[in-house]
Amino acid sequence: MKKWFGGLLAGLLFSLSAWAAVDINTATQSELEAVKGIGPAKAKAIVEHRQKSGPFKSVDDLDKVKGFGKASVDKLRKDLTVGDTAKPAAKK
Repeated sequence: MKKWFGGLLAGLLFSLSAWAAVDINTATQSELEAVKGIGPAKAKAIVEHRQKSGPFKSVDDLDKVKGFGKASVDKLRKDLTVGDTAKPAAKK
């Protein structure tokens, strides 16, 4: 019974982490690629923009990255975050 419960608990925790928003200020290229709607080129552009310009202040700042517009940012908003230190993205 303990093994079954432990397996269930581990599976639940793994599932919850899979649903967590990806922090665009700390995510690797491969972590960004795991987000539906972000392929290798966009993930690379995010990382390069972050390296050149510093951390994003909000998810809305993604529209400054090549390949992203307001519509694509809006579609990705629920899957992305900028972490605890920056303000959350404004809902439009």
